Order: sequence, then C-alpha cells, then structure tokens
Amino acid sequence: MWLADQWKDYEVIDTSSGEKLERWGKYVLVRPDPQVIWSTPKSDPLWKNYDAIYSRSSSGGGKWSNLRLPEVWQVRYGELTFNVKPMNFKHTGVFPEQAANWDFIMDRIRGAGRPIQVLNLFAYTGGATLAAAAAGASVCHVDAAKGMVAWAKENARASGLADRPIRWIVDDCAKFVEREIRRGRTYDAIIMDPPSYGRGPSGEIWKLEENLYPFVQLVSRVLSDNPLFIIINSYTTGLAPSVLGYLLNTIVSTRFGGHTDCDELGLPVTDSGLALPCGSTGRWTRE
Repeated sequence: MWLADQWKDYEVIDTSSGEKLERWGKYVLVRPDPQVIWSTPKSDPLWKNYDAIYSRSSSGGGKWSNLRLPEVWQVRYGELTFNVKPMNFKHTGVFPEQAANWDFIMDRIRGAGRPIQVLNLFAYTGGATLAAAAAGASVCHVDAAKGMVAWAKENARASGLADRPIRWIVDDCAKFVEREIRRGRTYDAIIMDPPSYGRGPSGEIWKLEENLYPFVQLVSRVLSDNPLFIIINSYTTGLAPSVLGYLLNTIVSTRFGGHTDCDELGLPVTDSGLALPCGSTGRWTRE
C-alpha cells in the first residue's frame, strides 16, 4: 500500500461503523466511508465533539448537520494549498490519499531533466495539476464540470501557481483527447482519475468497467515519443489494483517498454495505528 503519511493539516483520527473521523486543519468532520465495514468502539471523544457530520439519507444523497464551519477554509500539503468546502455529496474538494501520487508526480518531473508536458484528465479540483505545475511542468487540466475547474483555479492561486503554464479546459475528456490527436499534440505524462459513473456536458455516459480500456487506448495516442509516466486512479469498489496494472502493461508497456506498479492508496489511522484503504492506483514509468 502507498500511504499518504506526510500530511500535517489532515488526519484520519478513527474509523468505525461506516464512518471516518477526520481533522481538516483545525476542524473535525465525520463522513461516510464504504470501506469501513468494522464496528470498533468509538472511544475517541471527538466522535461526540465534531464540527460537522455528513449523514446519508435512506432516499439517496445526504446532508451536513451540526455545522460549525466557515464556508471555506484552507489546508496545506507541503508547498500546495487547497480550499476546503463541504459539498452536498459529502466531498470536501480534496482527496488526501492522493498525496502519495502528488509526491510521485513531483519527484518524477523534477528528476526528468527536461521540460515535461502533463495531461490531467478528470482533473477535479486540481491536486495533481498543482503538484505537476509546482514541479515545473506545463499542465493541461481537463474536467467536464465547470465548477470543479473554477475551484482548481482557486487552488492554483492559493498555492502561488496562477502564473504557471496551465491550460484550464472544461470538456468531455474523451472528446478533448480526440481533438488533441487531430491537432497532433502530445504529452510526456498523463494522469487520470476517472469516475465509476458519470455524464459529460452533453449527456455522454461514462461507465468505468465498460469505458476505461478503450479510453486508455485512446489516450495512449497522445503520448510523446519519450513519455515519462502514466497514472490511473480508481475508486470502484472491487476493482483490484492489478486490473489497472494489466491495462497499462497491455496498452503502454507493449509499445514503450518501461515498468508498471500497482497498489492500493491508503491513509494512516491515528487511533488504531492501521491504514484505511482508499482506492487503487496504477503507475507506468519509462524507467
């Protein structure tokens, strides 16, 4: 497991009964987590003294309650700064476990010894975009949700990266890649964080199990002749990390050689000393 264990402004304090107790800066939240199938004692006093809790509704969705939060606040990870906003679908705009990938991205780009062009697809609020830009890469950030791209721009400004070479694109990722192929544009590194299910701006339907393999095939066509890395993330329950490794090996390694690693991402849990699994990642590198 690749642990995101370098946070100072974020912490999983405890987990139990389908929920995780988290600290975001100075605020404590309780949120649902489908991986938490154990019912260990909720002995930490913060389980009863949180600043906000998100509760799911039996009819679908859910809501925040007991809010003692500002509308937005910031957390830092190293040189990166993120605006945290509790959303009505339980998210906060940051996936802290991805810090393990941000470290990998920054290390690879800084060690490349050459200019790197990065394509970040399904880029959400821009954690990987900020990491790549901070490391000196030129980045193309693509997401179908206009609000998420605007949020990513806010994060770039907060991180002092507003003047870096970042292209902000609101579009369906597949359609954008198809146009880039026609334009003859290529990228040295590709990052993708595809949803399990989603719709594009024109109603395009995305289903991970059906669309990921042909999508990776499509995206491989915008790789440069000397690619640096590819990262694929998945939050689909039951999809093993080795599936992502298999995709990368069959599509990318057969063309470029290189090496593929795949594993779970995780967050350390303070009270138990164990690790909370948070999805799968596959990484391909040329070396």
